[in-house]
Amino acid sequence: MRLLFIRHGETVDNVAQVYAGVKDSALTIHGNLQAERLGKYYAENGLRFRKIFSSDLQRALKTATAIRLAQPLPDCNAAPEAELHITALTVLREQDFGFYEGKPFYARTRDSNTSGKENHRIQHQDDIDFKDVESKESMALRMSSFLQDHLVPAIQSELMERYSDIAVVSHGIILSQLWRCFLKLLTKNSIILSPGLSEGTGGITPLEYLGGWSNTGYLELEILKKESVAEAELAISIAAPLTLDLSNAVSDASPPLYQYKVIVNTVNGKEHLKGLKRTRGVGSSKFDEGQKTIESFFKKRRV
Repeated sequence: MRLLFIRHGETVDNVAQVYAGVKDSALTIHGNLQAERLGKYYAENGLRFRKIFSSDLQRALKTATAIRLAQPLPDCNAAPEAELHITALTVLREQDFGFYEGKPFYARTRDSNTSGKENHRIQHQDDIDFKDVESKESMALRMSSFLQDHLVPAIQSELMERYSDIAVVSHGIILSQLWRCFLKLLTKNSIILSPGLSEGTGGITPLEYLGGWSNTGYLELEILKKESVAEAELAISIAAPLTLDLSNAVSDASPPLYQYKVIVNTVNGKEHLKGLKRTRGVGSSKFDEGQKTIESFFKKRRV
């Protein structure tokens, strides 16, 4: 079973460089093309999703929809529940930037070691309408809740199915928190890295900081029962092992996914974006579902 943690496509607020956490920022035309490319790439490379979880904010939900629409239709003999649906969840929203929602990024001042945003917070924290940024602790609680209520049950049930891949479509900061919380569900020595992944500065990669997410970038994990992982471990061991700092990531206790091993196949995957160019003049504009893209005029009719 493959598990994908996916960031949404480019948004108008990404382009404008303003904070959009819980703000419902729309995809750009280019961002919609990124999402369509991603969906097509997954379908062509054999990913067959049984479950798609998404933030309920439109930038994530529309990215998830593009992935769903690109999936092959179930055969006529499939049970009604085989139809793929998206589970949209408030808990998967991005970090709440509070007072800074919709405001421009603040640059670091020359004479300070703190960011411009931090300086701005100090100046305005006593304002009546000031709302602070959501804490890391709050985000970790949200992700732990999502794992317990949704993802862990899905993993444990879907491993029994033929087409059982799972996608989680969300936002960059909260996906990083999700990854760190996910690691706590595993035992030590249960993570295997595929050959070719970057080792990071100094050859040491803290496992909890392994990933990053560009627009429609994804972390691809393969999840296996420990009794079926021997062949995969043998194949991976042929390559030079990657040095990882596991000290703070996973434990020797018996967490919920102690029976599983995880192979990290891709970090910030962007293969689907090769050759994609921004449409001159309009690529950064808000995507309108009523618009036709240039690519749509050249698609062959199905017969």
